[in-house]
Amino acid sequence: MSRSATLSLQPSLLSVVDNNRLRLFSGSANLPLSQEVARYLGIDLGPMVRKRFADGELYVQIQESIRGCDVYLIQPVCHPVNDHLMELLIVIDACRRASARQVTAVLPYYGYARADRKTAGRESITAKLVANLMVEAGANRVLAMDLHSAQIQGYFDIPVDHVYGSPVLINYLTNKQLNDIVVVSPDVGGVARARAFAKKLNDAPLAIIDKRRQAHNVAEVLNVIGDVRGKTAVLVDDMIDTGGTISEGARLLRKEGARQVYACATHAVFSPPAVERLSSGVFEEVIVTNTIPIPPERMFEQLKVLSVANVLGETIWRIHEDSSVSSMFR
Repeated sequence: MSRSATLSLQPSLLSVVDNNRLRLFSGSANLPLSQEVARYLGIDLGPMVRKRFADGELYVQIQESIRGCDVYLIQPVCHPVNDHLMELLIVIDACRRASARQVTAVLPYYGYARADRKTAGRESITAKLVANLMVEAGANRVLAMDLHSAQIQGYFDIPVDHVYGSPVLINYLTNKQLNDIVVVSPDVGGVARARAFAKKLNDAPLAIIDKRRQAHNVAEVLNVIGDVRGKTAVLVDDMIDTGGTISEGARLLRKEGARQVYACATHAVFSPPAVERLSSGVFEEVIVTNTIPIPPERMFEQLKVLSVANVLGETIWRIHEDSSVSSMFR
C-alpha cells in the first residue's frame, strides 16, 4: 500500500472525510466488502431502505441527507446479474434525486462486460449498453476493478478510474516465496494481462497456452508456447466463470512437466461446474479476490480468497481528495 497508516492512526483521513462530506453506500450484492471499505475509510455505510413489492419491483430510500455530498455507491454486478444491475441503477437515481453533488458508481465487478465488441452481425454490445444505463441513471463517475477489457473505459462519457486486483495477488504470491515461477496466459487473448503480471512478479518468464481447431468437427488442440518443465506455473486471468479454460490449461501444464500449478484471478464468478473442476486436484491453490461474494457451498479446500477492500478504500479516498490514482495498484 502507498499509505502505511492503519485505521487507528488516520486522524487526517477522518478529518478529510468529515469536512468534505463523503458518503458511502452499499447495494445488496456484496455487503461484507462494502463494510470492509467503510472500516478502511473510518466511516459508516449510509442508511438505506431496500424492499420489494409483491411483483418483485425494488424500492429504495436513502435515509439521511446527502444534499451537496459526494456519494460513493459500491455494487458489483454479479449473480443474480439483472437484479443487481437494476438495484445499482435505482440507487444511483435515488442519490441523484436526493441532490447529491456527485455520484460515483464503485463496481468491483462489471457485469455484462464480455460482450464488448461485435464479432458477428446482429448482436448487442452489452458493455456499452450498461455504461449508457449508468450514465442515464445519474452516475457522474465510475470506479471499476479489472474490467474484462480496458476499452470499456471508452464507452463512458464520464470519468472512469480503473484499478487492478493483481497487486493483491502478486503480494500474496511473493510472500509464499515460490521458486522457478513462470506466468502462464490461459489463452492468446490474455497475453497482455499475463505479461504485466509477470513483470510485477520479479520479471518472471511468460508462457502461453495456444488453443486452436484444426478443422470443423475436430477437437481443439492445446499447445504450450514457452518452457514450463520443472517450474511453478501461475495461470493468470481476470475472471474464472465455469473454470473450463483454466482447468484444461492446468492439465496441459501438468502434462508438459510443470511441477506445481496455481490459478490467479480477480473475479470468482464460479458458475457451475466451476467448483468441481477447480477442486479436482490439478491446482495447488486457486487464488481469487472478494470482488464477488462466494457462498459457503462454493468454497473448497484449494481456494484462497484475498480482500481488495484496502485498494478500493484507498482509491475512493484519493478520488475524493483529487489525488492521482493513475499509478496505483497496477
